[in-house]
Amino acid sequence: MSSPSHNLPAEPGAAPLGRLRPGAIGKSRQVPGGIVRPEYVGKKDPDEGKCSNIYTPEEIELVRAAGTIAADALQEAGKACVPGTTTDELDRIAHEYMCDHGAYPSCLGYRGFRKSICTSLNEVICHGVPDSTVLEDGDIINLDVTAYKDGMHGDTNAMFLVGEVDEQSRLLVERTRESLNRAMKAVRPGREINVIGRVIEKYAQRFGYGVVRDFTGHGVGHEFHTGLIIPHYDAAPSYATEIVPGMIFTIEPMLTLGSIQWEQWDDDWTITTADRRRTAQFEHTMVVTEDGVDVLTLPTAA
Repeated sequence: MSSPSHNLPAEPGAAPLGRLRPGAIGKSRQVPGGIVRPEYVGKKDPDEGKCSNIYTPEEIELVRAAGTIAADALQEAGKACVPGTTTDELDRIAHEYMCDHGAYPSCLGYRGFRKSICTSLNEVICHGVPDSTVLEDGDIINLDVTAYKDGMHGDTNAMFLVGEVDEQSRLLVERTRESLNRAMKAVRPGREINVIGRVIEKYAQRFGYGVVRDFTGHGVGHEFHTGLIIPHYDAAPSYATEIVPGMIFTIEPMLTLGSIQWEQWDDDWTITTADRRRTAQFEHTMVVTEDGVDVLTLPTAA
């Protein structure tokens, strides 16, 4: 007997409501002994918020190297986003790619997270834990991959369409990607951090999408999450930190078809929309240049 679908039936072209349930979470994957671990591995809480958000040219290249590994691992796992694949299998693919390239999967052991990437399916906004859940035709899934190498983290995520996806979901994914692109183009030295969220929210409102407020972009590099916060909504006059060259951070908008209210599963990680409507997210790590940004999480083939 087959398992019931984790999607409710929907009208043609419309995104189904979700009814995901937690699957079985397998054991944490092992990392070869020769790969350097971040400081937080084996600790309850990371030692964060103490490093500068401004990086030297040499440090920027180290973040780029880690970011490229993360981006390549993301693409490898993305190839397996087809009906019948489990989210745990996606975790395995990305984990092995990072380890094979001398990088540590930053998610593994961060505040007790048990897997190597995040897999956020359909109504999951972020922080989905890879498990035995099987991908179905029509799903949309976000893979969030961060690699740590030579003392630096590179953080990226992207959406993947599983099989034949309804038009409403496809447009949500496409427009979420565009919101990130527009936000990156708005970054200029001398502007305030809050310009980023203003651009995202203004674009999302054109389509009636919700913009998640409680999960943000962040400074990244020496630390997985520095004290720098990047809201994805119009937070002015707050978050008025001046953007300056050499600053490294992520932008990772999360847009929803409905409510931005959220619920958390008992695993203490998985965040879903309260109304079970679908959500999408894209992310890049970038460095501020004299006239814009340089994306540090592009795959090798880009």
